[in-house]
Amino acid sequence: MRKIYALVLFLLINISFVSAQVIKGRVLDEKGEPLASATVVIKELQKGVSTDEFGKFRLTHLPKRELTVEVGFVGYNNNIKKVNLRNEDEVHVQFDMVSNANLSEVEVFGERYKQPEKLDAITRMPLRPSEQIQSISVISDKVISEQGALTITDAVRNVPGVTLFGSYGGVKESMSLRGFRGIPVLKNGVRTDSQFQTASMQTDMAGVESIQVIKGSAAITQGVITDLGNAGGVINVVTKTPKFVNSGEVALRIGSWGQVRPTFDVQTVLDSKNTVAFRLNGAYERADNYRAVVSSDKVYINPSLEWRPDDKTTVTLEMDYMNENRTPVTSTVNLAGADTEALYDMPYSKFLGFGDDNTNSKTLTYAARITRMLADKISIRAAYFNSSYNVDNTSTGLSGLRSQPTDYNIKQRTISRNLRDDKNSTFQLDFIGRDVYTGSVKHTFQLGFDYRIADATTTNLGSMVVDTIDVLANKISNDVPSALKLTGAGDPVQSKYTTYGIMAQEVMTINEYLKVILGLRYSSISTINATAGTTKGDAWNPMFGLMVTPIKNVNVFGSYTTSTSLRSAAQILTDSVTQAGPSTTKQWEAGFKSDWLDNRLRFNFTYFSIRTENLTNAEYLEGTNTATGYYYKAGTLKRDGIEVELNGRILPNLQVMLGYAYLNARYADSPSYVNGSAPMNAPKHTANGWVYYTVDRGPVRGFSVGLGAYYVGDRPVNEYSLSPDGHGSPVGTKPFDMPAYTTVNAQLAYTYKKVTARVFFNNIFDETGYNSYYRGGYINQIDPRNFAGVVSYRF
Repeated sequence: MRKIYALVLFLLINISFVSAQVIKGRVLDEKGEPLASATVVIKELQKGVSTDEFGKFRLTHLPKRELTVEVGFVGYNNNIKKVNLRNEDEVHVQFDMVSNANLSEVEVFGERYKQPEKLDAITRMPLRPSEQIQSISVISDKVISEQGALTITDAVRNVPGVTLFGSYGGVKESMSLRGFRGIPVLKNGVRTDSQFQTASMQTDMAGVESIQVIKGSAAITQGVITDLGNAGGVINVVTKTPKFVNSGEVALRIGSWGQVRPTFDVQTVLDSKNTVAFRLNGAYERADNYRAVVSSDKVYINPSLEWRPDDKTTVTLEMDYMNENRTPVTSTVNLAGADTEALYDMPYSKFLGFGDDNTNSKTLTYAARITRMLADKISIRAAYFNSSYNVDNTSTGLSGLRSQPTDYNIKQRTISRNLRDDKNSTFQLDFIGRDVYTGSVKHTFQLGFDYRIADATTTNLGSMVVDTIDVLANKISNDVPSALKLTGAGDPVQSKYTTYGIMAQEVMTINEYLKVILGLRYSSISTINATAGTTKGDAWNPMFGLMVTPIKNVNVFGSYTTSTSLRSAAQILTDSVTQAGPSTTKQWEAGFKSDWLDNRLRFNFTYFSIRTENLTNAEYLEGTNTATGYYYKAGTLKRDGIEVELNGRILPNLQVMLGYAYLNARYADSPSYVNGSAPMNAPKHTANGWVYYTVDRGPVRGFSVGLGAYYVGDRPVNEYSLSPDGHGSPVGTKPFDMPAYTTVNAQLAYTYKKVTARVFFNNIFDETGYNSYYRGGYINQIDPRNFAGVVSYRF
């Protein structure tokens, strides 16, 4: 009998060692209602799950020890409990959440333990930024609100190395990164502009959940450079979707130059089972400008619906629409040759265009996404994105008179009108596995397919010379003579292409110290041109990377990726026979990503080396800007640099966003550009800083102050060309540099219960800075000193 007892005791002891310890429970709000999609994390293991529609969660395969369980949900204080599994196989625990109107757990980069919303539309992988081989920066709506950002340009100043390439008269936002101009700006994963060097329209921040900047070669996930991919990176604007809470916010902003901007954001759960939720936000804005005649107005609305029919399926539908009018404006001209900087400090009372100038943009985007868990660690994700972008542009052009080439103050004015109808759509299908084991090796993988259509039609409604002006004159007329009218409309010009891709990615965790990242993409593109017919091209782009974790929360990484541009592949060289072939970009990247202070603070460092080969340029008849129809090789463009960023909270009530980027971009072995010269609008140095402090105790609890600075270094206004470029750029003349500038902004705020009042002081020291789009066209000034106040009410 003793032997039997001993055997039973032995078996029980062994069972206790091999049994899977479990923590399960529920998460409830202040009313005792379940909170769906709350994040439940075991802090010691960095292991987490989300609650289901009933607020339930279950964590399995846990060690026999005391563990710390933390529950987080937007708008609520985090709830932390200790759970002892030493003597229990299964423990049930309930978390009763308490709302917090003063301090959100959303960080400047989003939620600490979760992948940012819709990041997988770009990376196609279910991983947080620190787990990805790409350099990823995220600007959350928390920062957008605190800084009062109204444009993409305002928001991405918090990301080192991102600069405004050009605003096209203040009506668009074309961004640059790592020396690549016009990187794709996407909304929920799809372009709103099919032009190969994106000059995207303005977007409204009222509906923005976050802005995600993915640096480096995006070809592995987005395709060839002529499509969504770009070796410099991509910017994804993510719109707001339901959080399965009943809440809302209304706000009113009043600012300089007659700005009036009411906004609203409401969301609600539509059924008692917490399976359907709806969200609607929008804005109206009108404003004049520091410059005479210039004005703007817009209407924006963003509805979305999310349905969770069961605990394995999520369906999200979303749309946003904006109708905007802006006056395109030239802020100044250069009163010297192309090699000398003599920017005219033009009085704000002076406007060089006409009163008829206006750019109307109508943008409609919508998306449908469905995610289905096929098993505990296997899921399938399908997404469809669509956009329509319609532009009606009437604007003034300025050009020098050939009869007076040195009288830089004498300009001929031309007025023109054109239409653009741009339609884009993308379909993605991904099969995803996370934490799948083969022996001791853990795999997170993705196998996917995508298909995209871009279809743009442009129509020129005419152009005419109106008059000649002296920009230095005290009075300049802004009226178009009634006898002059734009006549005739050219035939619509269609530009259409389709592309599809097949791709696979794998993150292989060998052990707790080493990960191997592999990726391969095949892309095919067909371009339809009215004159050249249909041209086709394809490309294979691989990715390889290693990530080493020498200590907890520090990931050292290195990667190699390639990108392909097929835009020039079919061009015929000057021998009239040979095709140019694709341009290829090879990129090496290394650095480290780290999380500190319980994932509240992130410090990242990245070094990159990029080499773009087989560039081509059009050939022109000697001494003219008339193209021959042939092309020649233009050499190589090299880019090296570093990026450093520190984002998060040093203290619970002190947050920082600090960044610096250095870029050395130069041409090499080029018959078209001076060797060693930099591409246009590529600054060597950029830097950003933002510090935000909130008083969280005492009689002035709820008061906060923020202070920020942004620096852009000198950058060439043009290419240092050795041959005609078709844009009238001087040959063999070193271009002048756009001057560096630094802006300083501040914010004061006070929150009392559900009301927050903010005051913004922008460009406090009234710094003058300029940007110039594409070969010295529009030169636009940054806004001078201005102020704004916002009052918001949450319910």
